[in-house]
Amino acid sequence: MALTGIQIFKLLPKTNCKECGEPTCLAFAMKLAAGKAELASCPYVSDEAKEQLSEASAPPIRGVVIGTGDNSIKVGEELVLYRHEKTFVNPTAIAILIEDSMSDDEIKGKIDQLNNNTYERVGLILKAHLAALRCKSGDAAKFKALVEKVSGMTSDGLILISDSADVIKEAVSVCADKKPLICGATKDTADAFAAIAKESKVPVAIKGSIDDVIEITQKMTAAGIKDIVIDADEASYKDTIKNQIIIRRAALKKKFRPLGFPTISFACDMTDDKLFETTLAAGLINKYAGIVVVSEIDPPSVLALTVNRMNIYTDPQRPMVMDQGVYEFNNPDANSPLLITTNFALTYFIVSAEIEASRVPAWLLIMDTEGMSVLTAWSAGKFVADAMAPFVLKSGISDKLGHKNIIIPGYVAQLSGEFQEELGSEWEVAVGPREAGDIPKYLRKLAGI
Repeated sequence: MALTGIQIFKLLPKTNCKECGEPTCLAFAMKLAAGKAELASCPYVSDEAKEQLSEASAPPIRGVVIGTGDNSIKVGEELVLYRHEKTFVNPTAIAILIEDSMSDDEIKGKIDQLNNNTYERVGLILKAHLAALRCKSGDAAKFKALVEKVSGMTSDGLILISDSADVIKEAVSVCADKKPLICGATKDTADAFAAIAKESKVPVAIKGSIDDVIEITQKMTAAGIKDIVIDADEASYKDTIKNQIIIRRAALKKKFRPLGFPTISFACDMTDDKLFETTLAAGLINKYAGIVVVSEIDPPSVLALTVNRMNIYTDPQRPMVMDQGVYEFNNPDANSPLLITTNFALTYFIVSAEIEASRVPAWLLIMDTEGMSVLTAWSAGKFVADAMAPFVLKSGISDKLGHKNIIIPGYVAQLSGEFQEELGSEWEVAVGPREAGDIPKYLRKLAGI
């Protein structure tokens, strides 16, 4: 059972050193009990206390890793019910369903979707992460062959789905090194699935009613199986969403450990309408699936789902930002024009897209303005001449250029004189377009195209 704040406080060093970021050890203990702080933040806690506090400091929803290396993905480990309390942590993993009854061409098409449908948006890579392989035939050898084949076609993580522990055991034997999620344990097969999970060191997904799930997780955790995912799908979408909310609230609000695990949901089994399936999957991302399995991840579907996911899992209290520095577009050289703007990610995304569309080689300086847009940063004193000039001079861009010309956004045209004065007489400041959409025309004219 989780410890109370006072019980945790008694195990802390009580130095009130503030190095954890809290004013007192008691305040830190209260946050630790609420799952809103990490024990590692206290530099002076004893090893004995760490052992006793391990349960209290663990996230109320356990983090589960599927896959290995750069292609692994973690689900769960969430701390809050609503994203305005604190940002959600591990974005929902999207998986594409592949069954052993499919033809070779169908399988190849699905894997091509998984490997190739990747998008960049405001500096983030958006894609699906998992291949969900389901044994529909009931033939262990056929399913094993599918797993072996797909494992060689993608480096992304795998989910192995079957009601039969024997089928799963055969399949795991050819891909255990990829740390797949084995899926399908029920009350009747929990012991067999637990044995496979323990032997192969892979996570396991269990399914059943809420009461069944509680019984199974208690049995598995008692047996030393910690990496568990819950499949609480019901016959109706409404009841599935209801179960998702019950599990999330029980884990976060009640600290009920038997339900403190991420969930998996199968949008692919809820409808035959592919467009409606994407809509259902989006709803499951919102409430609160750790993994969503879909039948297709064609470009429109994967873009819609990943952008929705990005919006849900972006910290609403912090703006999305780009790293400060020099960015290249269309292979610029020493004679290419130089532009400057702020590090608000949306500003960068729009401006960079227009520079690329112009096909004119160009340099773009991104200045750290704490994620503010051009006008907001200017009014806040972040994007002003006496801050911009030192950044330009220290950026190293002078070593890349054969000229000393720089273009500022049209919305801050009033900065041009002061900015040039701060830069020095060898520099020339030009005023660019007010609207990003006019950048291609402006650059082409500058290049004489």
